[in-house]
Amino acid sequence: MAHITVPAAEALLDQCLDVLDHGFVRLVDYLGGDARVVQSARVSYGEGTKTVREDRALIDYLLRHRHTSPFEQVILTFHVKMPIFVARQWIRHRTARVNEISGRYSVMRDEFYLPRPGEVRFQSAQNKQGSAEAEVPAALRERVIAALRAGQERTYGAYEGLLEDGIARELARINLPLSLYTEMYWQIDLNNLFHFLRLRLDWHAQYEIRAYGDAIARCVQAVAPLSFETFEEHVLHAETLSRSELEAVRAALDPARLEASLVALGMRRTRRDELWRKLRLPGPRAGGADEVQCAGREGEETD
Repeated sequence: MAHITVPAAEALLDQCLDVLDHGFVRLVDYLGGDARVVQSARVSYGEGTKTVREDRALIDYLLRHRHTSPFEQVILTFHVKMPIFVARQWIRHRTARVNEISGRYSVMRDEFYLPRPGEVRFQSAQNKQGSAEAEVPAALRERVIAALRAGQERTYGAYEGLLEDGIARELARINLPLSLYTEMYWQIDLNNLFHFLRLRLDWHAQYEIRAYGDAIARCVQAVAPLSFETFEEHVLHAETLSRSELEAVRAALDPARLEASLVALGMRRTRRDELWRKLRLPGPRAGGADEVQCAGREGEETD
């Protein structure tokens, strides 16, 4: 199988995408792209066996029906620099390979995250793990940032003093705060990266890790644009209904109006039929000029 290169990804390789005040995301390497997804799904060799339109349809079908293993054939490797508190959220995604800088072997640099004034937030009264939307008064914002800066300077000064006294790095580091920057190489397949982005691009996620999610998403879009487009359609901007929610929607539906709306939106017949199956309702079956055929064993749809 030929090595796959993607021009947009090649142009992005080794570029530092700045995040927060001292952080970055850098795409170090990638294996495969949209072509690898479709080759894996078709178990074929060579390039150019299908058109872009057919590739898009197959990728859409795969993700829509949760056939995710072909996406695992695409691998991305990143060099990322982030505050430790962001890294501790990041590392919860256990389906990746990680190598992080060690404070046992290296002297940690004097680099700390300080939020911009607009990112100083009150605690939410409703969400125990989130922040409120109410604006923090300017004087309080300045006091918060000054307190964070003073604590960072004091703690790092003590760290340097311990190192100068010959104390082991592995011990001297233990009081360094979560705002200190760390670095790591992070390698992950596209399927699990989509799971990471689904959570970290959500507005409920903490702002600081959402900023990294935006930079990671830019890299993914360069490596596998058709796959990312399908991820946005069927995962990132989609919602799942519970059984009771689905029952309520079914009870309130006007089938004729829904079908007319779907046709007006240009949704293909196969997709409309699929929606009716999801709703567990019999959909209109009248044929028409927009009738669509399924393309055999690959599960592709043609227009």
